[in-house]
Formats: sequence, structure tokens, C-alpha cells
Amino acid sequence: MTGTLANNPDRKAERPGAKWDRLSSDRRSLVGRPGDAYNGAMDRMELADFLRRRREALRPKDAGLPSGPRRRVAGLRREEAAALSAMSADYYARLEQGRGPRPSGQMLAAIARGLRLTMDERDHLFRLAGHEAPARILRSEHVGPALMRVLDRLEDTPAMVVTDLGETLAQNRLAVALLGDWTRFAGPARSAVYRWFTDPEERRLYPEADRDHQSRVQVSDLRAALSRGGPDGRAAAIAGRLRDESPEFARLWDRHEVAVRLDDHKTIVHPELGEIELDCQILFTQNRAQALLVFTAPPGAEGHEKLRLLSVVGTQQFGPDPDRGGRDPRPR
Repeated sequence: MTGTLANNPDRKAERPGAKWDRLSSDRRSLVGRPGDAYNGAMDRMELADFLRRRREALRPKDAGLPSGPRRRVAGLRREEAAALSAMSADYYARLEQGRGPRPSGQMLAAIARGLRLTMDERDHLFRLAGHEAPARILRSEHVGPALMRVLDRLEDTPAMVVTDLGETLAQNRLAVALLGDWTRFAGPARSAVYRWFTDPEERRLYPEADRDHQSRVQVSDLRAALSRGGPDGRAAAIAGRLRDESPEFARLWDRHEVAVRLDDHKTIVHPELGEIELDCQILFTQNRAQALLVFTAPPGAEGHEKLRLLSVVGTQQFGPDPDRGGRDPRPR
């Protein structure tokens, strides 16, 4: 997720892209270093035009945004498109102006989700940026426009889109307030299953009495994902790594339990609101590679009242905890 030097005989040659490295302030937007595997040249002006036209074609209501009485354009503003893509407005503006750095694959995926691109449009976006389009296999990190529209309309309850490996692809505001930002992880830690068995802080999300059950659920989910992806897939790679790193995982894995949950009752431990009892509905895509998780509580229940409070305070009061070295107090 390369810049062009002007012809100047008195100027020393500069590594392609160095200028844009200096200008970029977004960590995910860094251009590739020598040796990175790029598959073509970045077409800056075509990329800029494509982004601008897709942004102008996307109506606010299709992205879950209010139209507003003073809106001068029918489509999205640049700052709105940037926010939906989880990047700075300045970075996005430079891409639309044809003067930004080459986006990384992670950044392009975020833009595709933010602009609600179809699979064909996503592939075109990657190629304009000089990347190979992601393979269209069973497991994809691209969240389709229809699923994103559903997520956008869930404003009063926590909701998120995850892969069958437990990788969070998108969260609404209340899901971030409830759980923390789960889209920020990289490498194996992107998988909630991997984090559960390797990061003790992850378990603070659940009461101690529920953690054994949650461990079994995580393992059975991963085995179900492995059965779909086969022995050479990513689920198998995660399982193999966890067998080496976690004796608990290895013991549970040998029980050969497999299940796909369609709903679940959870008690979430929030750092400010305490325990919140919630029902989690899990709605799968047709190929079961992605799922929409929706957290609700019955009207009148204590959990329902705490969700209402969460919608008011959001993340504004949840600063770093000195006892955890300044880290976000919410489980990651």
C-alpha cells in the first residue's frame, strides 16, 4: 500500500520514489524499497482519474453518511473518502492529484473497501498502482459493496467483518469502542486465533471463567477453516505455527473438534463499563470466507443499557493505561 525527477543536469540522481517517501506521513503509504516485488509501472494520472471518478460516483447514503443540506457535490468529499479508507485526507488528496507515493497492497485494499469498489474495480485499482491484482480465491480480504452497505447501516450496535481466520477487515465505530481497533495488526497477529494463544493481553476481553470455553471455540473455528482451505492453505500454516508456540493450542487441536458458529452468547469485559453480556449473531457470505458479526442485547437488559452508554462515550474516555505501559486499555 515513484516519483519522476525533472531533467536537471546539475542535480544528482535520486532514488526513484525518495521524494515521495519524505512527503508521506502515513506509515502504510510508504513506497517500496529496492527489491520489492512490483509487477508493473504505476500510472499516476490514470490512478488519480479513477479514484476521483469513483469517489464522485459514490453517494453519501451508499457509504452510510448523511447527505446534508449544504452539500455542493453529489458524491463524496475527499476527506470523507479518506476517512472511509482509514487514511489521512492529505495522503488521499495527493493520490487524486497524481503526486502521491505508490500505495502498498494494504493501502489499496483499504481504498477499495472505502470506495465500495466491486471486484473488477478493485483489480483495476491494483493494476493502475503497478501491483498484481489479488488472486480471486476462496478466501479474499476484499469486502464487497453490499456487505459494506450493511455494516454502514448498523450505527447503533457494534458490528464487524472478519475472515474465517479471525482477521478483522472492517469495524464500525461501536465495535472499535467495545473491542479496540482490530484492523491494525500485521503478520500472524492479524488472526484473532493466533493472538488468543500467543498474547496474554488478548484474554482480558473475557472473564476468566469463560476463557477455557473460548479457547475451544477458537480452535474448532480454525479447524473448520482448515477443512475448507486444505492442508496447504493459510489456516494450516497458522495451526502449524500455533502447535509449535502454544502447548494449550496443541492439546486442544489434538481433540479434533470442529464447528462453525452461527450465534454465540458472550460476556465482554470493557475497561470502563465492566462486564457486558451480549448476543453475537454471525452472518456468513455465500462461500463462508467472510462473516458479519453483530453484537446486540435484549431491550431492557443491562447489556442493552451499556451499549447505549457506549454509543454516547465512544472511545473518547479510553486513553492509555499507565499500568500497561501506555497501551490502549481495551483488549486488542
